[in-house]
Amino acid sequence: MQHASSSGAGQLRLALFAGLAELAGTRSLEIPWAGGSVGDLRQAIAHARPAVAGLLERSAVAIGGRYADDDVPVQAGADVAILPPVSGG
Repeated sequence: MQHASSSGAGQLRLALFAGLAELAGTRSLEIPWAGGSVGDLRQAIAHARPAVAGLLERSAVAIGGRYADDDVPVQAGADVAILPPVSGG
């Protein structure tokens, strides 16, 4: 298990959109965060709000306005948005 430095520990505020916000019951979620990857973040969000787990797996994660793969590191205090898939008609 990796240990995060105390300087990296903090809070992470997440912007949630569309169906994900509806399932979570909020458009903004704040979780304790000591750093990790986007994949780690997905697990932390699913643990904090189990109702979003299924949709979260298919959602895009943007950090600082740029889409990020699951192996990209996420620092405490980063600007993170979670965007569920959009269906057209």
